[in-house]
Amino acid sequence: MNYLNNILEILKYVLPSLVVFATAFYLIRQFLENDNRKRMLELKMNNLSNNQRYITPIRMQAYERIILFMERISPSSLIIRVSLPNMSAKQMQTAMIKTIREEYEYNLSQQLYISQKSWNLVKNAKEELVILINDAAGNINEDAKSTELARMIFEMSSTIEKLPVEIALEYVKNEIQQEF
Repeated sequence: MNYLNNILEILKYVLPSLVVFATAFYLIRQFLENDNRKRMLELKMNNLSNNQRYITPIRMQAYERIILFMERISPSSLIIRVSLPNMSAKQMQTAMIKTIREEYEYNLSQQLYISQKSWNLVKNAKEELVILINDAAGNINEDAKSTELARMIFEMSSTIEKLPVEIALEYVKNEIQQEF
């Protein structure tokens, strides 16, 4: 019986200690897990903001390049840049289409950074402008001068309420304002 009393006496001191130890262990473990989750979240947020820090300027440059592309292929700008003295209409037509395609190919990678709708409008504007140039060239004589082609392009452009280049340019500018 003395042996049983000794065990009960030991349990009287050890059992509360075990309960306190288990409680402390549980609380410390919960605290460390929460702290670890908090650090991981902060790390993810920091990485996200670092990514944003690098991507945002690239996206802004993409929008700038697309706007520049639209401005450069607008009929008035394109005619002024491509036109040379004594150039035939056929030479000018070829030079304009070549310039449009080169500018487009140069800016192809920008589609990664702008919305799909913006890119589709840009692509459509390019295609519609090529059609306009070809239609204008088809409405003049084979031996016409470049000034005749330019006049025909301006004439045909004036019948269109809003050129696809203008539509794309306006949409891209609005998208930039909404994004930034």
